[in-house]
Amino acid sequence: MISHYCVLQVFVNITEDISQKMAKKKTIFACTNCGAQSPKWAGRCVQCGQWNTMQEDFAVQESAGFAHVSLANSPPVALQEIPDAGFDRVPSGIGELDRVLGGGIVAGMTILVGGEPGIGKSTLMLQAANRIASAGRRVLYVTGEESLGQTKMRAARLGADSEEIYVLAENSLETIIGCIENLSPDLLVIDSVQMVHRRDIHSAPGTVAQVRQCSVELICLAKRRGCGLFLVGHITKEGSIAGPKVLEHLVDCVLYFEGDRFHAYRMLRTIKNRYGSTNEIGVFEMTESGLKDVLNPSIIFLSERDETQAGSAIAATIEGSRPLLVEVQALASRSAFSSPTRRVAGVDASRVAMVLAIIDRHTSFQPSGSDIFVNIVGGIQVGEPAGDLSIAMAIASSLSQKPVPADCVFAAELGLGGELRAVSMAQRRLKEAEKLGFKQIVLAPSSAEALAGRSSIGIRPFRTIAQVLNVFC
Repeated sequence: MISHYCVLQVFVNITEDISQKMAKKKTIFACTNCGAQSPKWAGRCVQCGQWNTMQEDFAVQESAGFAHVSLANSPPVALQEIPDAGFDRVPSGIGELDRVLGGGIVAGMTILVGGEPGIGKSTLMLQAANRIASAGRRVLYVTGEESLGQTKMRAARLGADSEEIYVLAENSLETIIGCIENLSPDLLVIDSVQMVHRRDIHSAPGTVAQVRQCSVELICLAKRRGCGLFLVGHITKEGSIAGPKVLEHLVDCVLYFEGDRFHAYRMLRTIKNRYGSTNEIGVFEMTESGLKDVLNPSIIFLSERDETQAGSAIAATIEGSRPLLVEVQALASRSAFSSPTRRVAGVDASRVAMVLAIIDRHTSFQPSGSDIFVNIVGGIQVGEPAGDLSIAMAIASSLSQKPVPADCVFAAELGLGGELRAVSMAQRRLKEAEKLGFKQIVLAPSSAEALAGRSSIGIRPFRTIAQVLNVFC
């Protein structure tokens, strides 16, 4: 018969064992935006002020694997004594990817690629890995979300059959680092970084502590060995890359893969690049055999345009250093409700609201009583203010049911006083319009003066939006 003392002793031993395990880790909350930590949950981060960014995590009190990693053991060097470094770039074999990277991949360069699920991140990475491996360089593709069989199926569909591609289906950071040391690849692809975890960090994969520590070790290892590193990242429902914001500060280049999964075209946009220009874009077409470069996207975006239809205008925009001509469509119909509907796709809704207010206040058109729908054809996103005038023209054309001249392009920002303002890189917009056969371009007076005599197409300057609408609508 078991005595009460024995039962009590067993209970004490179990309690002590649980207490020792709980002492090794302590629940905290970390901000996914700035990494600030708090002992309790809060709706708003006290450091960066962002809402709903506090995520449950575990703070390891003992030294559990947060190893110090040094890139080089060298003394400080005077800036003038540092030799000029010429960066040798390795082309990825994909023209649009090389465009956004600045010409290719630099040794030790780390690139973070983010995008919506199913947009084509893994497809792009596997295609790039195959092209680089076909040039005689060794590539290690680490997949943490798919099995080896699934990766093989995708490779067969894409025609990726290079003998220098090695695939590893693994989530453990320690195992991945061991394979890197043994294989010595020239390019490393981690798909995705949110699935990689360290065994000695007591939190789930994808948490702030796991993503931060795993990324730091992979980046330092890549720089020390001089191999290129692609980190594929998940995004949150707000569209930002999941995990701590410090992840974007650690890498050399941040790429966002954008587009509508229901459209064939994708855009790869550069947000940060230490080895090239920022705000550059690459345009791809998703086909059955993978992603293909789109060398002249303006022609594709305008290929199905109906020139006789009201509510359409052509905007001359700039994405990075590339000029793009895109079609802006608008539909205005009489509203059946006291609060008219406003729906926007491909452009900032607040920008369209501002344009509507300018039209209502400074012209004879009255869009306030109509449902307004604005769309950028092709699933492309237009963020620069140079598209203001084309948005206004499309809306006014739909309201008046008078088509805009098919040979006319618009490039001007609208001020709140109804005035047309100059845009940057007007010469590139003009050349793109001339190359595609347009006969006239509408600009602000200052932009028109700078371009006088530089093109065979007609340059039409206007000072106010009212003057433009009176002439064309």
